[in-house]
Amino acid sequence: QFTEEKLGQAEKTELDAHLENLLSKAECTKLWTEKIMKQTEVLLQPNPNARIEEFVYEKLDRKAPSRMNNPELLGQYMIDAGNEFGPGTAYGNALIKCGETQKRIGTADRELIQTSAINFLTPLRNFIEGDYKTITKERKLLQNKRLDLDAAKTRLKKAKVAEARAASEQEVRITQSEFDRQAEITRLLLEGISSTHAHHLRCLNDFVEAQMTYYAQCYQYMLDLQKQLGSFPSTFLSNNNQSSSAPVQSVSAPSVLASASASLPSVSNSVVTSGISELKSSSGSRKARVLYDYDAANSSELSLLADEVITVYSIPGMDSDWLMGERGNQKGKVPITYLELLN
Repeated sequence: QFTEEKLGQAEKTELDAHLENLLSKAECTKLWTEKIMKQTEVLLQPNPNARIEEFVYEKLDRKAPSRMNNPELLGQYMIDAGNEFGPGTAYGNALIKCGETQKRIGTADRELIQTSAINFLTPLRNFIEGDYKTITKERKLLQNKRLDLDAAKTRLKKAKVAEARAASEQEVRITQSEFDRQAEITRLLLEGISSTHAHHLRCLNDFVEAQMTYYAQCYQYMLDLQKQLGSFPSTFLSNNNQSSSAPVQSVSAPSVLASASASLPSVSNSVVTSGISELKSSSGSRKARVLYDYDAANSSELSLLADEVITVYSIPGMDSDWLMGERGNQKGKVPITYLELLN
């Protein structure tokens, strides 16, 4: 019967429109659920080798070995490098702070993966491997019942003798009854797709909430890090030229952790504080020694080199953390924390 249908030599019983629509909806749900599930896995674990390893361990019903994720690994490298360069140096101390923050982000990343796997990926996978497999099984059974029905109808058409015709009519009634029963079973299963959508919507809300928590944690960690680093610019990369005798060596890691607003070069403030207020209240200028290299963030600022001497002065309305600096024909804003006023 199936072969003749494919060759166009036999008629087939068509399913009713409602059942066809339900079948189409189920196929569409299965297709997009698979795509969303796979891409979510890629988002949570970008490394394909790690995903394959996790898949193998899952199939073997064994726990995958615990390894550092990328933020944790980066954080550990930063901490090790900071300790190697010296926690008392500006660059070393900043590296340690950044490393600790990266490790906290790595922990938050693990929590996101775990929460998303339980609340989002697992329900989607259960649908693909459970509900949809049952639907597929019943749909195949429905296809077989339809083939049996159409084969019986074909035999009825070909029956010439009354006895054979009566037997064929009985066979059609039986196969029709079995087909109708299987169609009803399949329809009930397919109508459950709507409740599946509602369940997946709740899971999607859980996933969004997990992401919201993760990004809020990351933002807070970076905000705390920014406060710890204080007035250090994001472009500061210049510790290579500093020796252990630089003024920043007196700043230890605990002192920075003790106050979120403390900055690494703030110790130099005690050297210049008395002269800064005097300079800002007058219209004169002073010589200042540069404590650290500084890369200008824009054209209004002046780049600095450690140990050079420049002329500084204040202008009305200028931010309290900045002075105007001059070096020959060059001038621009410079951060106070990078300067030591000279007598």
